[in-house]
Amino acid sequence: MRAEKASIVLDLSEKLKRSPFVLVTDYQRMKVADFSELRNRLVPIGAEVHVVKNNFLKRAMADSGFPHVGDQLVGQTAVVTGEKDVAPVAKIFKTFATEFKIAALKVGFVDRAVLSAADLDTLAELPPRETLQAQLLGLLLSPATRLVRLLNEPGAAFARLLKAKAEKEGAPAT
Repeated sequence: MRAEKASIVLDLSEKLKRSPFVLVTDYQRMKVADFSELRNRLVPIGAEVHVVKNNFLKRAMADSGFPHVGDQLVGQTAVVTGEKDVAPVAKIFKTFATEFKIAALKVGFVDRAVLSAADLDTLAELPPRETLQAQLLGLLLSPATRLVRLLNEPGAAFARLLKAKAEKEGAPAT
């Protein structure tokens, strides 16, 4: 392999190793303006998309320890990588594909595990990571909150009883 090709494969391999997810898409029938729009949507969430040759991607994936999916790497291929969470990327990708009727997903990976297009649709439907964390925290705190209420109730009931008795004694007779 020539030096410049080896350099391209090495650079792509490094991007794949750094990214917690990789989405491989077919960009056939995409115009330059559409591709630029996809890039602009991905930049704010820390993701990027690159057009790659299938042979380069196959070598880079093999070098990076990805499962063999060479049979799915045909046609025009673009790779979406990033350094953050895959869910917002999947959501943007799904919205983009719906709006423009292009950019069909070939295969996806999260932590080297293969995901189908249906799996990525499911990821796209998830709420943002912060919302999921808040929901989890709420679930974890719920038993503790109930326990505190339970332990606090006898004292609170006694205080209410004393207050009612004091109000009854202090009330004018009719």
